[in-house]
Amino acid sequence: MSHKLKIGELKEQYMTDEDIWRIFTIVLSPKSVKSSTYKYALIKSLIENLYQINDHYELMYDQLAHGFTKVYWNLVIHHGLEKQNRGPKNARVVTLLKEFQLSNNIPAGFSFDKINDFLQLKIISQVKGVMKENVYGALYGDTKGEFYAFDHKREYFRFQPSVHKFMMKYQRLLIHLTNYHMAKMVEDLNEVPGINYLLGKMERIAKRSTLKPYEKILLNHFERRCFYCGKALSDKKKTTHVDHFIPWSFVQSDQIWNLVLSCNTCNGSKNDKLPERKYLDNIIERNNDLNEQVGTELMKNYKHNKIILLYDYSIKNGFDIIWSPK
Repeated sequence: MSHKLKIGELKEQYMTDEDIWRIFTIVLSPKSVKSSTYKYALIKSLIENLYQINDHYELMYDQLAHGFTKVYWNLVIHHGLEKQNRGPKNARVVTLLKEFQLSNNIPAGFSFDKINDFLQLKIISQVKGVMKENVYGALYGDTKGEFYAFDHKREYFRFQPSVHKFMMKYQRLLIHLTNYHMAKMVEDLNEVPGINYLLGKMERIAKRSTLKPYEKILLNHFERRCFYCGKALSDKKKTTHVDHFIPWSFVQSDQIWNLVLSCNTCNGSKNDKLPERKYLDNIIERNNDLNEQVGTELMKNYKHNKIILLYDYSIKNGFDIIWSPK
């Protein structure tokens, strides 16, 4: 398990912006396993320390532990948002901060900056131990060892130079992305009156609507067969599905040229994945027929190169698990 690593060696010496965006997209997406908010807090601390590196692109663990501790102190003690992981027990850092607060008689609601310097250094040292055990290796695994190296014995973290340059270049955007995803997870984990689940409400604005009208159109113009495996689709309820060829989570719109009829088995196993590239030619051919049959309104602004671009860009944005029917 990568989070148990004590040393992580850098596996890449140069990466393009496109390479780095692709990995960041995966790290910040549901494709990355996030049992706690630790990875987000580490990214926030890295951004805070971008300009504190030495000539070898290194940061010391104490520097990163300061930002990491501040994030969690203000969430847990200052704002009372204690739930920071998906397991039955609290994250270790939460237990540590709560015990420290009580043993040092620090009032609830105190922000990190109000704690005196001696106590700050004391709790930072303790949190640094948690980071060694649960944090550095986890993000290292998610970034495939291509973003940074680390060594628990020497207590140093070393950026891959291209990644450091990238994070400075896109710092503001990365802050917004990290804040959003961390806030979404904290909101989901904590039932606190007053949060009002605003992020969830914003996301629901873009939720897809029913695809029944498209199903009727496709059934009227095409043979009742699964686009992927070719199996005949019966008239029984729930056996015929309409699938987004390019996953909806990337396109986030319902365009008939991106919709195909699918059987229950293929729709369920494909889930949020891209179909094998050979199906790209099939849907382009299907859309040529659809364009002739349904008229220009439903196929407005459709060009076959658009779906090719969507396919290629979805791969660059982390949809690189390619699916084919069994």
